[in-house]
Amino acid sequence: MDLNANKPSACMLTIRRVLFLLPVLALAACATAPQMTTLSTDMTAPADNTSPLQAPVTASASAAALTDASSFVDPTAYSQLSAKSKTAAANAQFNALQFGRVGAPRAWAGDANQSGSITVGPYVRVNLIDCRDFTNTVSIGGQSFVKKGTACREADGSWGVSSTKTG
Repeated sequence: MDLNANKPSACMLTIRRVLFLLPVLALAACATAPQMTTLSTDMTAPADNTSPLQAPVTASASAAALTDASSFVDPTAYSQLSAKSKTAAANAQFNALQFGRVGAPRAWAGDANQSGSITVGPYVRVNLIDCRDFTNTVSIGGQSFVKKGTACREADGSWGVSSTKTG
């Protein structure tokens, strides 16, 4: 009778030790894994910015108010526009740049015989800044004034003219 027949080999002993250690190592890894935390529902801007985050509609309204329409309209025409027409032109300009379809004019109407339209081109990203070409046509008493240029979105969400084109 062979006494070594029931004795496990060195290889089998090594395998048993490894199989025993695997569950222990797995449990240890779970204990040291990063813990998930629930974020507060009261989200505010980082500490260096004291204003709270705004809802998209509020942010869009703020950006629209900051967009200076005078830079998008021919200066001769802008000086002749009433306050109501200037507001209508500014709103149309912002909405055309922000949401407008390429080539689809966005019309606006102000006081008597004052109206206009804005047509925008496709978005172009330059150094991580969104820009669009625009054509702004203003009609006052049957006379047309056209201004063309490129507008880029500012950090605050407003749009500013970065260049103008003649013609």
